[in-house]
Amino acid sequence: MQPEDSSSPDPLTPAPLALDELVQLFAQTQLATQSQAARAVDNALVVRNWLFGWYIVEYEQHGTDRAEYGKGLLKNLATMLKIRGCSERNLASFRKFYLSYADILQALPAKSAHSATTTPHSISQLIQQQSLKSITQTLQATFSLGWTHYVSLIAIKHKEERAFYEIEATKNSWGYRELDRQIQSALFERLSLSRDPSEINKLATSGQLIEKPSDLIKNPYILEFTGLEQQANYSEHHLESTLIDKIEHFLLELGKGFLFEARQKRFTFDNRHFYVDLVFYNRLLHSYVIIDLKVGDLKHQDLGQMQMYVNYFDRHVKTPEEKPTVGILLCLSKSEELVELTLPENSNIYASEYQLYLPSKKELKQQLSEIQQNWQQP
Repeated sequence: MQPEDSSSPDPLTPAPLALDELVQLFAQTQLATQSQAARAVDNALVVRNWLFGWYIVEYEQHGTDRAEYGKGLLKNLATMLKIRGCSERNLASFRKFYLSYADILQALPAKSAHSATTTPHSISQLIQQQSLKSITQTLQATFSLGWTHYVSLIAIKHKEERAFYEIEATKNSWGYRELDRQIQSALFERLSLSRDPSEINKLATSGQLIEKPSDLIKNPYILEFTGLEQQANYSEHHLESTLIDKIEHFLLELGKGFLFEARQKRFTFDNRHFYVDLVFYNRLLHSYVIIDLKVGDLKHQDLGQMQMYVNYFDRHVKTPEEKPTVGILLCLSKSEELVELTLPENSNIYASEYQLYLPSKKELKQQLSEIQQNWQQP
């Protein structure tokens, strides 16, 4: 038996850190803890502002000296409070924040001395039965976004729409600027218009779920970030190049799970070359998504060409484990009748319009309202 070599490293003993690795570890830890601290501070601010809004509403409803202050309550509070960030305008936002999320009170059950199910109707009752610390802990687990996000969310009147954007911002880690863009581009209305009316309510409870190809489709897509003018004299190549230059914005507009693979993807058969404008892969669907751009009206030849592209990818590109290829035609305008007559039923090809300006939310809401009314009629 050969003696063990005492100089050989023990595989179970970690190698010593080099000095530069030690410095890097310090930096990474500092960055991670700073980020956690920032999120904790922002979450505490959200909780504080909700509680302040609750106090204001509670006082307005039950205050003994309401007549003395009346409409000047917020102005007087702003003058009397010595707390940073409690201007009259901010106090009004706190009040609106509480009213938009008043149902959170149901998440603050309290037990009285007489009943295990008694829910208090005032701040004083609740704080008598629970410590303020336990209340804030419950609220901290309830709110998932930063205060700047909620400033944008409370501007949305409809509860279902607000819930959708809150879910999406949380799941996709949207910054407040991206949240604002999605709200302004009427994402909720566009997704709603692209779905069966019976599925619209799911958006408010679950957000955008990607389970089948049609779940990816919006109508219209909003490409305002390109800077191109509507109906201006530009080519499909120009539009394609602009989208590639703004690929991060385009991926966000396309939706969840998209990975960019290629532009002008060439394939050849029968001694002829064909080019697909844009090729993506969607990791949620596990399928290729190919996009063809049209700057004019959609024609039946365009649909036939896309069908050929999809067939080629299904037969020669995708693996047996992957789902069928999805084809999307982005066009300035389309005829629904033409699409239905040209494509077979259950086709994996979708034609969707795009706009180079933000649509009128009022018009989209009106369309959505008409669809829901028609669906609900017997």
